[in-house]
Amino acid sequence: MGTYYPWLKALHIAFMVTWFAGLFYLPRLFIYHAQASDTVSRERFTVMERRLFAIMTLGALLTIAFGAWLLFAQQILLQATWLHLKLALVAGLLVFHYRCHCWISVLRDAKSIQDTKWLRWFNEIPGILLLGIVLLAVLKPY
Repeated sequence: MGTYYPWLKALHIAFMVTWFAGLFYLPRLFIYHAQASDTVSRERFTVMERRLFAIMTLGALLTIAFGAWLLFAQQILLQATWLHLKLALVAGLLVFHYRCHCWISVLRDAKSIQDTKWLRWFNEIPGILLLGIVLLAVLKPY
């Protein structure tokens, strides 16, 4: 595997943390944005959401790039069931990431959203996916 493999893994984890920081905080911004009643606050949240989404998208792309590089370096992992499950959860994260992009547009164009209950549930999804991903990567149960 060479001496570069631990470096790849470290960078994969570091950019994953960047991605998840955005995945955890952006939905919370959506809740605050939806509850904002004045134009200045809504415009401020729109800017914050757009900038955070750009940073977390960079984190996602680099996480995926270093993850793919890790798989290329150790292709035997592609036979492991736990990795298939982990990749399925990562696919779920990508769907969540895309839905965040959609919410940015909805909130930018909407005057207000009365019920934030769905956004509060939406806010919990990345934590559940993270738990599954970490447990699979560390325990390698299958």
